[in-house]
Amino acid sequence: MCRALAYLGQPVLLDNLLYQPDSALVKQSFMPKMLHALNLAGFGMRAWDRGSPDPHKPYSYASTALPVFDRNLKSLAEKIRPTCVLGHVRGVAYNTEVEISLQNVHPFEFPGVRLALAHNGDLARFAEMKPHLLQSIHPEIAILIRGTTDSEWIYALIVSRLADPRGVCSADDLVRAVDEAFAIIRQARERAGITTSSSVNLFLTTGEQIAAVRYCFDFGCYRTEDPGKVHEANLTFLSLWYTSGTEYGFHDGEWKMTGGADTADSIMIASEPLTRDTSTWLEVPEYSMIYADTRPGRPVVEIRYLD
Repeated sequence: MCRALAYLGQPVLLDNLLYQPDSALVKQSFMPKMLHALNLAGFGMRAWDRGSPDPHKPYSYASTALPVFDRNLKSLAEKIRPTCVLGHVRGVAYNTEVEISLQNVHPFEFPGVRLALAHNGDLARFAEMKPHLLQSIHPEIAILIRGTTDSEWIYALIVSRLADPRGVCSADDLVRAVDEAFAIIRQARERAGITTSSSVNLFLTTGEQIAAVRYCFDFGCYRTEDPGKVHEANLTFLSLWYTSGTEYGFHDGEWKMTGGADTADSIMIASEPLTRDTSTWLEVPEYSMIYADTRPGRPVVEIRYLD
C-alpha cells in the first residue's frame, strides 16, 4: 500500500512536507507508522505555485528511485514554496509481476486535464475487470492510459465522468464523478465474481481545490486458504487524516499546524499524520470524501458521504 499527501493554502516549503517532519512523506516510504509494508516503488509529485509563470500548470516530478536517496528531489524541496501539493510514495506487492516504471508513478494527470490523482489501495483481480471497465472510459481518455496500474484506470474512469475535464470542477462534480466511477467498478467486480476486500483511498486536486476519498469495496472479505497471505489492508481500513490551520511549520520545538480550524487558511490531508503530536489531526470517516477549496480566499472544508 502507498502513502500520499495533499496540501492547499499558504506557501509552504516543500522540504517541510517531504523531509523534515517526524513522519514526513519521504520517511513514510521506509518507516510508515500506520502501515507495515514499505513503499519502495517510486516517488511522484505535482506542486502549484500561484506566483510562477502559468500558475495553473504544476511542477511535475517522478522517479522510480527511493526518494530518501534522491538528491535532485531534496534540492528542489529546499527551494520550492508551493501553495498546493500532491505527493505520493508508491508501495507494491513484493513479487516479480509488478511493473516498476515511470508510467506507473503517481500522481496521474492526463495532458490537458486539470485534475490530478494519487491512489492508496489495490483492486483485487484487476486484470479481470479491465474488459468491463473499458466500455465506461471515453475513447479519447482511454488512449491516454500509459501504465499498467489499477490506479490510472480509476483516474480515467473519474475523468470520463466529469462534464468538463479541462475546467475546474466543484465539490458536487467530484462527488458525482467518484460515485459513478465506484458504481462502475462495483458492477465490474460483480460480473467477474470478485468479493475480495479492495481499498480505494484517493487524493485529487486541480491546484485550486483538493479532495480525498476513504473507501473500500467489500471490507473484511478475503480468501482464507492461506491466512499468511492475507494483506493487512484487508484487516484494517486504510488510514486517512487531515489537519487545518494558519501555518504549518516548526513551532516550539515540534512540527505542527498552528492557528486552529476556525481561522484556517491551509489544510493538509495525508495517509497518516506527518507529526509526532497527532492531537491537531482528525481522521477522515470511512466511505466519505473530504473536500477543500480556496473560496473566498481561504479553504472551505466539507465532508461528503459516498454511496
